[in-house]
Parts: sequence; C-alpha cells; structure tokens
Amino acid sequence: MKLNNDIYVYEWTNPLENNCNSFFIGGNVQALIDPGLKLFLPDLLRKMEADEIDLKSIKYVINTHSHPDHFEASETFDSDKNIKIGLHKEGMNFLDDIGGHMYGLFGLDSPKVHIDMVLEEGPIKLGDEDFKILHVPGHSPGSVALYWPSRKALFPGDVIFDQNVGRTDFPGGDSALLKESILKLSKLDTDYFLPGHMGIIIGNENVKRNFQFVVEHVFPYV
Repeated sequence: MKLNNDIYVYEWTNPLENNCNSFFIGGNVQALIDPGLKLFLPDLLRKMEADEIDLKSIKYVINTHSHPDHFEASETFDSDKNIKIGLHKEGMNFLDDIGGHMYGLFGLDSPKVHIDMVLEEGPIKLGDEDFKILHVPGHSPGSVALYWPSRKALFPGDVIFDQNVGRTDFPGGDSALLKESILKLSKLDTDYFLPGHMGIIIGNENVKRNFQFVVEHVFPYV
C-alpha cells in the first residue's frame, strides 16, 4: 500500500502465521525495511510490483534486528551485489551466537548473509536523503530504529507497537533496556509511526498519545 509519495506499507495481518510488517522507501532511496521470512517474500514482492515498484531498483535492505520473522529473507538478496544489506554490529554478533540458534526453534536454518552495511547510531545517508539510526536494544541485541527527519517517519522495528511493546523473554531481551529505548524514541518528532507488527499510526498527536499510553499502562508490566 502506498502511504505517500515515497513510503509504502506492507502490513502483516494473517493471525495464523508469524511474519513482520515490511516497508519500502521509494524515490531516490529505494530501501526495503525488514523483508521478513523467506516463505512469505514472494507475496511481498508481488505486492510491491503491484504498486509499480521496480524490484531491480532496490538498493538497500535495512534490518531493524536479526530475529527470523524480520531478517531471514535478507538471505535472498545476498547474491545481488547492487544491494547493500544492513544490520547493527551487536545484531551481527548475536546472530553469530545464540541468535542464530533461535532459528532452529522455528525449524529454520540460520541464514547466510553478508552484512556490507554495518548500522551504527547516528546519521546515515540513503540515496541522497538524510536518515538517522538509533540503537534501541531491549527486544533484541542490536535492535535499531530508522528515523527520517524530513518526513518525520519512524520505523521502530519491534521496540514499540500500537499500545504495546516488543517481548523481552527471548534470548538477549532486557526489560530495562527496552524502556530506555522507548523513552529515547518518544523524544523524536514523529508524524508516521511504522512498527514491525500491528497497525501504523499517523499524526503527531496520535503518536504522542501512543507513547504516553505505553509508558503509563504497559511499562508497569514489562
């Protein structure tokens, strides 16, 4: 679904199968955010083509973290040397250790992906647009959020959702860190809230209300 001129939203709404929301930034950026599981990648690519996205134009695959339902399909893009695949260094280390073993719990092999764009806290240029990477651990080691200041668009991965937060009971999860990360993201000026699961939120005041709801009503149980 085309959200605006450059942001495309592909929400995962099947309650019987686990996968993540995926996003595509068009224009001169051409970045796919969280491609999800390989099993469902063909369906995602068909939807992108239906939105008149040229799949050959993809320049970046940005992974918010290395959990299977967000990261596994990155392996499909690994052989295309025109595409840079991004992940945080701590996410890479986690994947090489216990994070890789998590795939076996879901009957999957740990993907073989060459990370040629190590995501670090701070500014990053994709195409000729300026973005910001925020390191937001708590749900998983090396979790990052991508923020697009000129569009006030936030892609927080699995850190925070609509009236909910990412789980912390997987290996590497940390409730205290998750709360710190959410408070960090709450300081951003956000009009488009585009999380890894559940629905998106549009409107600055609506986004603020969601952060406030999570802090007041969800934090006590995290």
